[in-house]
Amino acid sequence: MFRFIHSSDLHLGKPFGRQSEDVRARLRLARSGVFARLAQAARDAGACHVLLAGDTFDQETPAPSITRQALNSMAQAEDITWVLMPGNHDSLAASELWQTITRDKPDNVITALTSAPLVLDGGHLLPAPCTTRNPGRDLTVDMAAATPTGSIRIGLGHGGIHDFKTDGAEGPSGTIAPDRATLAGLDYLGLGDWHGQIRVSANTWYSGTPEPDSFKHARSGTALSVAIAAQGAVPEVTPVRTGEIDWQRLVLELTPEEDVAALVSQALPPLGDRRDSRIHIEAQGRVGVQQMQDLSSALARVSPDFLSLTQDTDALRLSHDAGDLEVIDPSGGALRQAAEALAQTAQDADLSATDRRVAATALSQLFSFVAEQET
Repeated sequence: MFRFIHSSDLHLGKPFGRQSEDVRARLRLARSGVFARLAQAARDAGACHVLLAGDTFDQETPAPSITRQALNSMAQAEDITWVLMPGNHDSLAASELWQTITRDKPDNVITALTSAPLVLDGGHLLPAPCTTRNPGRDLTVDMAAATPTGSIRIGLGHGGIHDFKTDGAEGPSGTIAPDRATLAGLDYLGLGDWHGQIRVSANTWYSGTPEPDSFKHARSGTALSVAIAAQGAVPEVTPVRTGEIDWQRLVLELTPEEDVAALVSQALPPLGDRRDSRIHIEAQGRVGVQQMQDLSSALARVSPDFLSLTQDTDALRLSHDAGDLEVIDPSGGALRQAAEALAQTAQDADLSATDRRVAATALSQLFSFVAEQET
């Protein structure tokens, strides 16, 4: 039984420029610890190899400290053999980077810089390193190279496949054939580039990134534990959690009768999991003026619990009645007129989502202001 961990897209040195400084520092720290978590995943699975299918580094010229610390981390896991293959972000065009790695790497690191088969304990690895950021052809065609009879054949590639396209159009010339494992006689094809975990077929998988970097993928922060009994055997593939920061996109479906505060409380993770969580709330449906205020208050109250909490209310519609406007100004004066204008704007389908959101927020704030004056 040949066992290994398949991972990719570590993107060490990713700047996270749109985040606050505190969040950036925390995300970078989580990435720096990913080697230790991958090594432990290998030990737990009884594996001695970790195969990285490209984009170990986010840039072709990472800071020297990023490269050195990565090599040091792999050297510390001396019981694990690491295989590094260039992806599109750290392609072979980054000649200085790969020269540095080749020169300074510890003995337990193997660089897959050509398509020549590499001998691993228990099988042969057929890599397809990215020659440039956009190679322009399917580099996995070279995986048909011969290996000794009976040897387990493992392919390692980086790029998209035709199956990612949903409009029926033919993919660009650089896309990977989704049946490459069959065409090349591979027992397993491990792919990188897509940051979410995907099962293409029984023996072709995208591992996804071991440390998430967006809310895009429902399942992220994982690697794959793979076990192959013999050439021709169906591989046993088991997802293993490796992410330290949890990115969650939560959708709240609201109705005018909903207890918004209770719904928010039910949707959020337990207190013990919040410090290392990034939460993005998408509110949908229709709510009254008071509920809009309750939603804002509930999210503001719990926001400090998390590494970050953001919200999107573009799809939320304001549902008001005469009673709401009576609370704001029973006399029908200037405040009442302003509230009616804001309510009309917030419900105008011909306006942009941004304009409707601004109007709904202003009406909620007006409602809150009046309520505070009465207490």
